[in-house]
Amino acid sequence: MRTSESNQDFRARRNLAPWHYTRRKEEIQHAMAKSSLGPILVASSTKGLVSILFGNDREQLIAALQRRFPQAQLVVGGSKAKHRAAQVALFMEKPGRRLRLPLDIRGTEFQKKVWNAVLTIPAGQVITYAEVAHKIGAPKAVRAVGNACSMNKLSVAIPCHRVVRGNGSRSEKCPWGTGQRGILIEREMSAGGSSPRKTRT
Repeated sequence: MRTSESNQDFRARRNLAPWHYTRRKEEIQHAMAKSSLGPILVASSTKGLVSILFGNDREQLIAALQRRFPQAQLVVGGSKAKHRAAQVALFMEKPGRRLRLPLDIRGTEFQKKVWNAVLTIPAGQVITYAEVAHKIGAPKAVRAVGNACSMNKLSVAIPCHRVVRGNGSRSEKCPWGTGQRGILIEREMSAGGSSPRKTRT
């Protein structure tokens, strides 16, 4: 009888979907910081920054972070998380310098290719989605490049604000405001002493 019950239990467990098994949730720590562009929420995994969010309401920002990482356990970070948030806020005041924080970049292979290309754009320089598509060897994937930029969870750290449409306008799909992006670009150009310019392919 025991053997029969044991076999039934085994078969039942074998048919369970993977998410029915107990797993330890990934812990993501977060901290708030104030910036001249508004409050920001900076979140990190054990590997590095995973998300930067803008907004005025702390609870709404945390809810947005949970939607980005539904399987994660969100934890209010300590001194290290607060330091990282402060570093991001400082970077936004002086965006011409390099943000020296580790990034935990998550996405599809195509998205990562786009974001890595965006990371090579110098501060104060603006290029188009089409130019990024050429950079990654996919000249016909202009729309997909735009979608990848709109899915960027690491605003500012991965500077998708430096990528615009062919007519020079900024996409409304970006996870943070066009006004904030414009201010940041102006700061970058002021820091570099340059005027707005686009690269040519």
